[in-house]
Amino acid sequence: MQRDRAQVEAFHKEMQSFDTFGKNTIVTEKPYGTKSLPVYINEFWTSKQRAAHSLHEVSYRACFKPQLPRFFIERFTIPGERVYDPFMGRGTTLIESALLDRIPVGCDINPLSAILCLPRLRAVDQTRVNQRLAEIDLSHAQEIREDLLVFYHPDTLREVCALREYFLQREKAGMLDETDAWIRMVATNRLTGHSTGFFSVYTLPPNQAVSIASQIRINEKRQQLPPRRDIRAIITKKSASLLKDLSRDEKKNLQRISKKAACLTSSCADTPGILKESVALVVTSPPFLDIVQYDKDNWLRCWFNGIDSRAVSIWQWRTEKAWQEAMSRVFAELRRILVPGGIVAFEVGEVRNGKVFLEDLVLPAAESSGLQACAVLINDQDFTKTSNCWGVDNASKGTNTNRIILLQKAADAEQLPLF
Repeated sequence: MQRDRAQVEAFHKEMQSFDTFGKNTIVTEKPYGTKSLPVYINEFWTSKQRAAHSLHEVSYRACFKPQLPRFFIERFTIPGERVYDPFMGRGTTLIESALLDRIPVGCDINPLSAILCLPRLRAVDQTRVNQRLAEIDLSHAQEIREDLLVFYHPDTLREVCALREYFLQREKAGMLDETDAWIRMVATNRLTGHSTGFFSVYTLPPNQAVSIASQIRINEKRQQLPPRRDIRAIITKKSASLLKDLSRDEKKNLQRISKKAACLTSSCADTPGILKESVALVVTSPPFLDIVQYDKDNWLRCWFNGIDSRAVSIWQWRTEKAWQEAMSRVFAELRRILVPGGIVAFEVGEVRNGKVFLEDLVLPAAESSGLQACAVLINDQDFTKTSNCWGVDNASKGTNTNRIILLQKAADAEQLPLF
């Protein structure tokens, strides 16, 4: 299906006059070769942490807010079309797509992504979760990882290991059903954290697991011992929290859409499982340059799910050239699967203390792969950096704004107007 040219033109007009949150859009330009791209700076979606659907509340490192994909899904797709995230992480784009009656497609090299995403697309009943939890025997485990006692009370650790063995045995026997998958997803998310809502003693937030040596130091500094936790109660409470916003109609809709959804565990530079010209919109944020150590952050989650984190070929780039070359391969594959005129919303950021702007690497990589740059959006709630938006002097390390490059696949042999 070919996209309507007027769709992009209407988007430009809307961005220029956008004032939903009481601020006028700052319109500027980014020089690019012999031309320039329009840059729109505003608060395009709310900064409120709890404004999104409860089904999203699963912690994962470096994930964006659900309002970001929703912003583009509502403007560039209609119900029934496919929305794709090639770096799906916890599945934010996929969950939001399904809630908006679009068909979600995702890919991630990390097997944890499908484990965290698919069960939420299928959203089981709380009653079934409670019944299954009561049926699982947590009284003994064949193997106890005693080095994990730095995180868990001995009785809690026994139950964690018993639950792990239950899931692995059920999966090996081909008996892991949707209820098991849901409980496994919730348990994976509750392994460690910094409150009584987690299985562990106080540690770092749940989107990253510290090493055993680091946890020993945390325990010593805080003079703490792992307390006994009620695993069943914690899973029950978190399940109810995830499902609290889900209406009966939404649940029915998710059950229908999930049958068409796809979560691939592979490199997104080669996805033969996705048909040519089948995706209307791509919304994603790629791994940044040597910033986030996904394998180290997820070592405990991988262990719990029987995954060898060392065998997961997570992309990790040390040079700008290597990152750009990888993105060129990804863009070439995105061009293949996009419908003519299809859109890519590619969220990037400034890294290395603001010295590297990834959009400067993205634009030539996208163009060489046959995708045309349309615009850049900078979602900035505070307007603290807009006076020099392409040379930001950050107050802290990392990304302070959402910076989205909008790309489009040319319709047939024609060249679509950039802006």
